[in-house]
Amino acid sequence: MQFVAFERAKQGTGASRRLRISGKAPGIVYGGAAEPQMIEIDHNALWHALKKEAFHSSILDMELNGQTSKVLLRDVQYHPFKQQVLHVDFQRVDEKTRVHLKVPLHYEGLEGSQAVKVEGCTVTQLIHEVDVMCMPSQLPEFLTVDLSALTSKSVLGLQSLKVPHGVQLVVRGSNKNPALVSIKLPEVVVEAAAAAPAAAPAKKGKK
Repeated sequence: MQFVAFERAKQGTGASRRLRISGKAPGIVYGGAAEPQMIEIDHNALWHALKKEAFHSSILDMELNGQTSKVLLRDVQYHPFKQQVLHVDFQRVDEKTRVHLKVPLHYEGLEGSQAVKVEGCTVTQLIHEVDVMCMPSQLPEFLTVDLSALTSKSVLGLQSLKVPHGVQLVVRGSNKNPALVSIKLPEVVVEAAAAAPAAAPAKKGKK
């Protein structure tokens, strides 16, 4: 994806406020051999770009002063209740240096799986994105989780995820193989016992 940025000369809270009023969003690009540079971006274009998954998880082409450079989106600050971007951070990408980024998971094949279609299970996605490390040219836009063979007895952990060559999963914490999904069997409804037959009328005594 490509976006256009412009140099920002003035800094400070007041300057950033005036910039937002004029329909621009302040930002910064840093990293690599160059010095950090203050930038500004058209707010509407940035707002719509931020709604796209790829803008958060892929290497972007930033056009600045007629030159295009590779960057990653690193941080976005939003207004607490307005639909407004307060500040955005980008990091320059060195093609010879590995990058560390969160990549979304796309789950496929669930509706046709035995777990759902035959056994009537409820399947909940537990992990929606993963940390990966790789060279910039190897960065995937997303990773696919194939659930077509899922059954009620399946155990699907993070380590079962297929990743492209050169891409390494980064797992933090003591659990190195957290579950990707939870599988819940349908509840068994126990029918109420049939009502007891009405008691037979008492026999009349002999006269």
